[in-house]
Amino acid sequence: MDKILQRTRSLSGRITVPGDKSIAHRAVMLGGISRGRSLVSNFPFSRDCLSTIRCLTSLGVTIDQIDEGVLRIDGQGLRGLKPPRSSLDAGNSGTTLRLLSGLLAGQTFAVTLTGDDSLRRRPMRRIIEPLRSMGAEISGAGGDRFAPLRIRGRRLRPIDYTLPVASAQLKSALLLAGLYADGRTTVRAPVTCRDHTERMLIHRGAELNVSGDVITIQGGGELKALDSVIPGDLSSAAYFLTAAILVPASRLTVEGVGVNPTRTGLLKVLNDMGAGISLSGDRMVGNEPVTDLSIRSVELSAVEVSGSIVPSLVDELPVLAVAATQAQGTTIVRNAAELRVKESDRIAAMADELRKMGARIEETKDGWIIEGSTPLHGAWVNSHGDHRVAMALAVAALVAEGETCIRSAESVEVSFPGFWEMFERIYR
Repeated sequence: MDKILQRTRSLSGRITVPGDKSIAHRAVMLGGISRGRSLVSNFPFSRDCLSTIRCLTSLGVTIDQIDEGVLRIDGQGLRGLKPPRSSLDAGNSGTTLRLLSGLLAGQTFAVTLTGDDSLRRRPMRRIIEPLRSMGAEISGAGGDRFAPLRIRGRRLRPIDYTLPVASAQLKSALLLAGLYADGRTTVRAPVTCRDHTERMLIHRGAELNVSGDVITIQGGGELKALDSVIPGDLSSAAYFLTAAILVPASRLTVEGVGVNPTRTGLLKVLNDMGAGISLSGDRMVGNEPVTDLSIRSVELSAVEVSGSIVPSLVDELPVLAVAATQAQGTTIVRNAAELRVKESDRIAAMADELRKMGARIEETKDGWIIEGSTPLHGAWVNSHGDHRVAMALAVAALVAEGETCIRSAESVEVSFPGFWEMFERIYR
């Protein structure tokens, strides 16, 4: 599907975005291994989250949609999962595949985890090696570099492990495996990365301790079922917030957005650039902080983004690159090599496509050098089958002179069904 967009005069309104898919994945998995029934509200029925539901259903968990955005999950307990009849297909979802690897490493049966062409090109050795050190029998394709992963569940032993990269998916996989280990498993992160798994495990009664970037979990304890509401996804809100900053005469409020401090790097960087995003109505929802975000259009100044803040905005870097094309000065992004192993090589994809629109952007090994403020013009651009690239290019189209056509625009369904309809609702 191609999507054609033109420059717009302003954006305005109050909107809500779908539930946070990172939290949604974890709610389904932990609900599936809890003891009893859980209700999950504001669930985002994106392709990625549906992949997680299908995998848990194949493992014997009963999951029903009982209302709009509401799931009922009948948990099977820590050791109640059943062997699937065939391979588990994670689709395009790295979160599904990597977290399930940890969950399945301690089961009593064998299973194969696979995904689409894109997912089968993403690195998996970082998951395989620590799970093997816990006693799991696990192997991957291409010399253990890629999926499919073949896992035969075993009795696991605890480990003390330092993550080689700041990866919440790897950290979460090891914590889930730690639930099945005989003893206390410790995971050390090089820098702080998103902590939804830790918050949810604590909320469900796991014996888990967090001391800075060191997390320790005691194996063997049952998790309790509970009802939860998924906060709005800050990654989804990012496109609308950035668009409202860049398009003149815009005023926008995004309501009910999760602002977990491990996820708010984009808000900090945009404010450092002069955005002045305001927060109101702070509250806690399901052990996660939530607020309403309001923004108006403003001129931005360039910044440097690097170091420990990168994990807290890695998913939002493509749209930040768009903002940087319109900021006064030269923006530099470093230490973001992880972007090269996402659904696409996002460093190369954003550099290639924004250059088609007239941006002055240089690709480096782990980021970009972006010269602003640069007028953009419409062009035929390609999403590379990557939902975040497609949505970032949509923001660029709103400030570009002329018509922009985004190829493979249907990729947004991976994380944000209804994105185009919501985009058009605030579009003038």
